[in-house]
Amino acid sequence: MDKKELRKQIRAAKKAVPFCEKCSRSIPIMQQVEQLPQFRDAQTILLYWSMEDEVQTHDFVNRWYQQKTLLLPCVDGDDLRLRQYTGPECLKEGEQFGIGEPTGPEFTDLNSVQMIIVPGVAFDRHNNRMGRGRGFYDRLLKSTPNAYKVGVAFNFQMVELVPTEEFDVPMNAVITEK
Repeated sequence: MDKKELRKQIRAAKKAVPFCEKCSRSIPIMQQVEQLPQFRDAQTILLYWSMEDEVQTHDFVNRWYQQKTLLLPCVDGDDLRLRQYTGPECLKEGEQFGIGEPTGPEFTDLNSVQMIIVPGVAFDRHNNRMGRGRGFYDRLLKSTPNAYKVGVAFNFQMVELVPTEEFDVPMNAVITEK
């Protein structure tokens, strides 16, 4: 299956799951992230402020931002810029997608990022990831080679094989609710 068809299939599966169920399915996923030694050892972590159709991260971010340096991406044209999350009051609505983005100075020390929690449209058992198609995360992941990369997804986002290209960056691990 090509990427376009796979995205369409997963989008339909996401729409079939009510938001409240996505929220409840997100809890065990994020609990598994918290149990990873890489998470416990990491001080600087990049993750994302979730959109309605993704594994929900809002509670997770609010639980951990005072103990760890949590970075969230901000869309800037075709790139992601990183800023530290310092609490709910630091968020503003992003211009391109309406996703909450922190205000404040850009975080540029990408070598200090120890872990990245990454959303995706689909993942496979080889830890390959397919995003929404704009390459935002692939470009960012290439610039953080030392970070442990964890994809988070619902079970229905796991597929037999994700079509990959040379610029795609695989995850170190993928976590679902099972």
